[in-house]
Amino acid sequence: VSLSKSLVLAESENEITNAISTSLENQISLQEIETRVPVMTVFFLTVLMAAASGLGALPFFFLDGRDARFSGPANALACGVMLAASFDLIHEGQPYGCFEIIVGMSLGAYFIKASQEFLHRFEDINFASISGADARKTLLIMGIMTVHAIGEGSGVGVSFSGQRGWTQGIVVSAAIGLHNIPEGMAVATVLVSKGTSPRRALLWCIFTSLPQPLLAVPSYIFVEAFQALLPLAMGFAAGCMIWMVFAELLPDALAHTPASQVASYATLSAGFLEAFRMILAEFESGDSPSGGWAPMDQYQLA
Repeated sequence: VSLSKSLVLAESENEITNAISTSLENQISLQEIETRVPVMTVFFLTVLMAAASGLGALPFFFLDGRDARFSGPANALACGVMLAASFDLIHEGQPYGCFEIIVGMSLGAYFIKASQEFLHRFEDINFASISGADARKTLLIMGIMTVHAIGEGSGVGVSFSGQRGWTQGIVVSAAIGLHNIPEGMAVATVLVSKGTSPRRALLWCIFTSLPQPLLAVPSYIFVEAFQALLPLAMGFAAGCMIWMVFAELLPDALAHTPASQVASYATLSAGFLEAFRMILAEFESGDSPSGGWAPMDQYQLA
């Protein structure tokens, strides 16, 4: 009799335990459904984020960026911005995989070098009202900044995932949107100094950021797959930008401006972008302990 009672009690305890587990799982599932960000919201917010790049071209509606004396400082400023942006990508991608970052950087440097050699085969290149060698360099810069936006778009999409998707995603979107303004200015600076009109420069600035919303949505939907590729993509973009700075932008800047001035402009622009990043990271750290796109754990991705 006592054995039968024990079996009955054990079965009752198992039923209660199973009922509690099922109830908790249902509550977690309901909570995830309630906190999940709609896909169209992710797309709309990242489109606004990408459009912020065009704000970087606004100063050139009031300034004459085609003056020959402007070319050296323009390239020096672009050097500083691109160097700072490349190391920002490395910093953001590091939590996802250091080895992948290094491999991505190596692939990026090799890719942009091969692209430059390929473009040198063509003498009559025209791009954005620019021709010849200037067109080749401008095309490379535009391509690099577009690749750079791919890594950022994937990171933003990942940030919208998990139980804190709304808060973390909005903060990261706002941070990258503000970050896009000086990056857009760097692109516009190079374009306008080569003879492109401010209006066309504004449109090209937005174009280079279009991969952000286009990649944010699939990376949000397929977060685990994109999270695995994120360090490789960020390292690739960083390698492209670092190579471009030392192979093209810096020699162009030194050809028109004394080295001391080039160093000053590049340092100031890099310092400004890094200070801007640190301010945003401090603001974001109130929501995320890492101050960046922290990798989602298995519980958050469930």
